[in-house]
Amino acid sequence: MSEKHLSSQFDSDLNSVSTQLMEMGGLVETQIQRAVQALANFSVPLADEVIHAEDRVDDMEVAIDRALTSIVARRQPAARDLRLLLAISKITTNLERAGDEAQKIARKVKSIVESGEARDMPIGDLRVASDMASSLIRRALDAFARLDVGAAVSIVKEDDLIDREFKGFTRKLITYMMEDPRTISDSLDLLFIAKAVERIGDHAKNIAEYVIYITWGADVRHRPLAEIEAVLQENQTLS
Repeated sequence: MSEKHLSSQFDSDLNSVSTQLMEMGGLVETQIQRAVQALANFSVPLADEVIHAEDRVDDMEVAIDRALTSIVARRQPAARDLRLLLAISKITTNLERAGDEAQKIARKVKSIVESGEARDMPIGDLRVASDMASSLIRRALDAFARLDVGAAVSIVKEDDLIDREFKGFTRKLITYMMEDPRTISDSLDLLFIAKAVERIGDHAKNIAEYVIYITWGADVRHRPLAEIEAVLQENQTLS
């Protein structure tokens, strides 16, 4: 079998698994948005939709992992191709975990509604942060589809904005609890949801870091932003 034919088969396999990854990402993004809508409307049906969709996300993760294992076994990729497949596996894991966080939000919303307590809660800030997190997931997947390192670095930067939103929201909730102990239960519920939103942002950041890894082979996980930007500048100079 010719090398060109082998290459075209690998490309076909890669396109198939990449399509599955993008479909999974779209489902996770929808989960996040619906979880936030459930919170905004105190809607049990919407929360249930998110909870039940998690099984589908898990199934998609398993299917992608199977496809990746098959590709590695049959094609025995090396260098950049192997790096790409490994990164897709890591991205899939981050998407599944982001879906888990959306499910956590939905379960907490359902608990809040079913408790029957008064719900005069300051959720505006949470909606802003969750919209940012959902947008970062979408943009991270777009950066992967285009292998756009510049976009990936921008996502890493913007994750800091979600972290700052979380810290500011936490301070606000602490103030509420100190001023009126009756708000403690509601405030802790919101803090749980805010933490889930922050983690979704972290998963988007992780996906963006894998885009950098695929493109340049630089593992920038756990490295400060200044070092990531230095990697960007260095590779732009060399290209």
